[in-house]
Amino acid sequence: MRKATPRRRLARLQDLITRGVDALIYIPAGATAAGYLVKAAREAKIPVVAVDRNAPDAPADTFIATDSVSAARTLGEYVGKATGGKGKVAIIQGQVGTTPEQDRDKGFSEALAKFPDLKVVAKQPSNAWMQDEGFAIGQDMLQRYPDITVFFGRADALALGASQAVKVANLDHKVLVVGFDGDVAGLKAVESGVLDATMTQKAQGMGKLALDSALDLVAGKEVPKEQLQEAVLTTKENVGPFIKEHP
Repeated sequence: MRKATPRRRLARLQDLITRGVDALIYIPAGATAAGYLVKAAREAKIPVVAVDRNAPDAPADTFIATDSVSAARTLGEYVGKATGGKGKVAIIQGQVGTTPEQDRDKGFSEALAKFPDLKVVAKQPSNAWMQDEGFAIGQDMLQRYPDITVFFGRADALALGASQAVKVANLDHKVLVVGFDGDVAGLKAVESGVLDATMTQKAQGMGKLALDSALDLVAGKEVPKEQLQEAVLTTKENVGPFIKEHP
């Protein structure tokens, strides 16, 4: 199966608008073209629910996402405590310009500001939040900074790639690796000790909220412009229930 290009995805969405759907639930693949669909839907008087990412130049009627600023701040505070507030941090970013990347950067940076001896020595964006990117970027970072003691992959997949890079580097010291998302692979990696922690998002809950919000908008009801959801710091101690039943 061919991967849908941004142009093809936009064409499919434009087709839905042309068909006159009652509402759209939209998860933009990137920040660049996200606003085009929202503007086109608004012209057609079709309400849009944006999930996970919002177009800065054309916000949807309601935006549903994890409160990534607060969640990343919590994760950063965990890192500070787990390391005793000392170490060298490497950050594998998501796509620059997207809402999750911006918010996770803000929250994590706020937390690290409380730990002046935790220094960010490397920071590099990925193109698609994928594990193979995390591995390649992690390897490059370790070649340049072999004394890295913390990896933060902005998504679990990136963190898993970084963990793999740490493993093959055969370092003589412990490296704390944390992710963000709480997807199935990430949770199992926390359970097995491959990742030290992640932030578990309420993925199913957000999906239900998106559908309910779309129906409310169609019915002409008031819906908040922003509906941010809490994420839970997840370590080996509390990961079990999330694997059995994801929120």
